[in-house]
Formats: sequence, structure tokens, C-alpha cells
Amino acid sequence: MDLKRTEYRVACLCCGHEMGDEGYPLGCPECGKPGLIRADYAKKQIEFGPADMGLYRFADWLPVKRALVGSGAPVTYKSEGFAAELGLTDLWITFNGWWPEKGAHMKTGAFKECEAYSVCGRMGEDFTDTLVVASAGNTARAFARVCSDNNIPLVLCVPEENIDALWFDTKLNDCVKLYCTPSGTDYFDAISLSNQICSLEGFSPEGGAKNIARRDGMATTVLSAAEAMGAIPEYYFQAVGSGTGAIAAWEAVKRLQKDGRFGSNGMKLMVSQNKPFTLIYDSWKAGSRDLVALDDDEARKQAEAVIGKVLTNRKPPYSLTGGLFDALTDTKGDVLAVTNEEASQAGELFKESEGNDISPAAAVAVASLIQAVEEGSVPKDGRIMLNITGGGMERFMNEHNMHFLQPVHIFGKNPSDDEVKKVILG
Repeated sequence: MDLKRTEYRVACLCCGHEMGDEGYPLGCPECGKPGLIRADYAKKQIEFGPADMGLYRFADWLPVKRALVGSGAPVTYKSEGFAAELGLTDLWITFNGWWPEKGAHMKTGAFKECEAYSVCGRMGEDFTDTLVVASAGNTARAFARVCSDNNIPLVLCVPEENIDALWFDTKLNDCVKLYCTPSGTDYFDAISLSNQICSLEGFSPEGGAKNIARRDGMATTVLSAAEAMGAIPEYYFQAVGSGTGAIAAWEAVKRLQKDGRFGSNGMKLMVSQNKPFTLIYDSWKAGSRDLVALDDDEARKQAEAVIGKVLTNRKPPYSLTGGLFDALTDTKGDVLAVTNEEASQAGELFKESEGNDISPAAAVAVASLIQAVEEGSVPKDGRIMLNITGGGMERFMNEHNMHFLQPVHIFGKNPSDDEVKKVILG
């Protein structure tokens, strides 16, 4: 694919230091403060490429060096069925997943593909380390697919109880290796294991929210919405675990405002969590920039109790400069919380009214929109973007023969560095 790369610089949100993108930076080398870095693209007005470019149709605002095969892009359309159920006149759905009739071709069924194709596209041909990714399921599935299809060495760290999320319609390339934390552990434990692996020579972290490519890949959801609407949305609904997608949405709006063709309004972030795991909700409602205290064992119990397993990040990028607290504050946003039952009912209503299944996490976002409408916190004529972060998974699995990725090794709790080194390096 012919990819016209846009020029960009990287700026620290704490001290303003600017730099190039050589060496795959995840933070500022000057001030070292806990804050995000952000890409500043030379091209201020985005040109959208044709649909057959997949995610790379948004390449003007992606920090990528190459285009990889197999990508899909978010698809935005104006809702009729679900909007009528809620009495909304300007509801737009950004769908990430499998829905060929709508032009949605994400074979892993989740918007994590947006970040995976962007992150791996940022890694040039000269990137020789093995990429290490920790995940509760969806992110691992996306990176596994992208790396397998493009022969990129990858190590995945996933809790054992979540490996049923690692399904594919083809057998994966041997360049993808899965290592698990044991039963009873959660996403944070997987992150701890990934950190141990990254301490070994030849292994590099994907970087999470600190990676500009991850955020700008996820930001394509808002770019898709603005293109379809011809305007910046006024309200943005999404369920969050880390909140990285919401941070990315906020950053996308800042670029669209400078573009000048989509309006100058802000976009209110309306993010949601799945009870009883409500770390971000509790912290925001407490008016605290710092995350409220959450006992590790209690967090694991809460994570086991929710249907939206991917929404259970114990260390989200909430407090740091440019993080979720700043994004919510700047957009005068809010955090909502819904129960498993509310999410399940919302997912069924969406399927009945729109015609496709959605993931539990996306159902949490749908339930939060229903809640906001019932409470009157969004106007019936508001220009609303509903980010369906995963959908069509049931359909895709029914239409294809599934292959499940099996772990190379399942570690015990709190493995030593020596044990990890022995297992990984042999």
C-alpha cells in the first residue's frame, strides 16, 4: 500500500519540550515528570483516504512509518432504530468490529485493532526487539492478529481466566507467544509479568497510554465520526477501563478544532464503568485527581464480578498530566456506572434495534447512554457519538471456524525475575 507519511514532532505536555520520534519514545527525556507526550502533525487539515486503505485512511494523523496488511477502520452511521428507542434525533454510532454490510471489517471484533495497527505501523523495519503486550483479552487478540499477519515478534501476557478471548479464524504465526498469570489474577498482574519480561534484553514494552501511536490509533473513532457528521460531536459515550480511548478522543477533537472545517465546539466526555469495579468513577465523583485507594484482593474480586472484563484496569492513566482527569476536566465531562444487568439489557436492546451483537464493554456504554437520557443529562437533540468499541464477535465466530491461542507457559503467583528469565529465554 502506498502510504504518504505526514511529518510530525512529539511534545511533552509537562514541560513543552519538543523532539523527533526516533527511538520510539514513551516519555519526555528532559523533565522526567509523570505526563504524556503528544504528536503534533505538520498537516493541520486531514485528508481522508479511500475505504480500502483500512485504518491508514487516517494516516495524516497517525505516527506510522509503514502500512501493515489486514487493517479495518471504524465506521460511523446515523442511528435510526436505537435512536428511536431513546427518542434521540441526532445519535451517531461509531462501530468497531465485524459488520461487512456497514463496511466494518475488524476480524477481532474490537477497536483495539485501531491501536495495534498504529503501534505496529510506528515500528519501522529496523525495529528488531520483541514487542511485549499485557492485556485482559481484547488488546491481546488485536495485537496477536496484526503481528501474526505481518510476521512481527510478539509476547502476550494475559490472565489465565481471560484466554478464552484469544480466538482467531486462522492458526497464528509462531512469532506470537502467549504467557499467562495464574487463575485468580487480573490485568494488573499481567502488567507486572510484562514488566519483568521487558527487563530482559531484546524485549520492548508496547507502552500503553504513553504510546502516541496507541492513542492516535484509537482517536480514529472520533475522526470517523466527524467525517460522517461533518461536525465535531457534542457528546461522546464510551465504557473505559484505562480511559486511554477517551484521552485519545479528547486529543482528536483538539486537532479537529485546529482543522477548522468541523466546528470549534468541545466534546463532552461521558465515560462509564461496570459495577462493582468503579475505580475511575469513584475517583472522579470524589473530586480527586489521585485515584482512590483500592485493595488489591478486593480489586480482583470486583474484576471477577463484572461482565466487562476489559474494563478492570487498576492503574489507569488518570492522574498524570494529559491523562483522563485532565480530559474530563477540560471537557466538563462525567463518569457513569452501570450494573451487569443494565449492561446486558442494553446490549440486547441494541441488537434488536440496530441488528448486530456488541461486546459486554460496549453494552456498558450503551447502558450509560440510556441512563444519561433518563436522567436528562444529555438533550434529546444533542449531537451524540456512541463509541461501540466491540461488536459482531458472536456473528464472526458463528461464521468462521475458530482457533484458540494456547499459552506457552502459565506462571505461578509472583514469579521471581530468575524464573521469568529462564522460561522466556529458555
